[in-house]
Amino acid sequence: MLTVIGEALVDVVNKPHQPLQAHPGGSPMNVAVGVSRLGHDAEFIGRFGRDEHGQMIVAHLKDSGVKIPISADDKKTSVAQANIGESGAAEYEFDIDWSLESAQDELAYATRHSTAVHVGSIGAMLEPGASSVVQTVKDAAETALISYDPNCRPTIIPDSSQARAWAESVVPHTDLIKASDEDLLWLYPNRSIEETAQAWLEKGASLVVVTRGEMGVYAINSSMAPSGVEIPAFRVEVADTVGAGDSLMAALIAYLLDRDIEGAAAAEKLAALSVDELKKMLTYATTAAGITVSRAGANPPSREELEEVLSQG
Repeated sequence: MLTVIGEALVDVVNKPHQPLQAHPGGSPMNVAVGVSRLGHDAEFIGRFGRDEHGQMIVAHLKDSGVKIPISADDKKTSVAQANIGESGAAEYEFDIDWSLESAQDELAYATRHSTAVHVGSIGAMLEPGASSVVQTVKDAAETALISYDPNCRPTIIPDSSQARAWAESVVPHTDLIKASDEDLLWLYPNRSIEETAQAWLEKGASLVVVTRGEMGVYAINSSMAPSGVEIPAFRVEVADTVGAGDSLMAALIAYLLDRDIEGAAAAEKLAALSVDELKKMLTYATTAAGITVSRAGANPPSREELEEVLSQG
């Protein structure tokens, strides 16, 4: 079982010359949906209200087969407005309420029973919920595959030193990290993305994957350091980039779960992945992200959709 912990929200998408559109979103929730659509059991622990937006989130999770061990509360559901430029790139404005006070029992259960735990984004950096997220990661680190995507949001956490401190509280307990080049250069402006990936391996991570937009993906694990591998981006006509990184993250996790890389042995197995195996993993993940950006909103592919595209070569 994969447990995903973090924010759920509604993306209100503002595209040029088009009416506003609302889609369920939030980076961690997108990952839970993505992994479930790729054929693995996933549950989501976050918060959302009983309002119309919260009902949209619950329906989206259930339609994608994600288990929801927590209940809605009386607060309003968080909202992110995604302003889409002419290129398809998204810039975000947030109205966020992030707390896990009512989910402590579910978090404790997850640390005992989940073979994989994913955290990241706003949920792992914004208080009061972030402390609960970090503690859960620490508690689960010895028995589960831990994955992390910092997915930094400077409009919410504008102080890069504060964001860096939160990231560095998670990294030592993490097996798999996925980050964008923008994340890493904002957190560590005075060093290259390769240097940061190497530093995070030295802090305890087993595999670091860095997305670089049109430049493709770079990855390095602890056995091949200081060198790494690169593959090009999957080429498609872009509708928008909402959820692209989350879809890639979900596919990375699903690829590992397909190969029983989870539980207490995950770190060792990740560190031992060969160059060829890493390239296969990255191809799988970038293809999933490519399918997602080819359509509106955070709408990751099913296993059948992904395998069909992969079979076409």
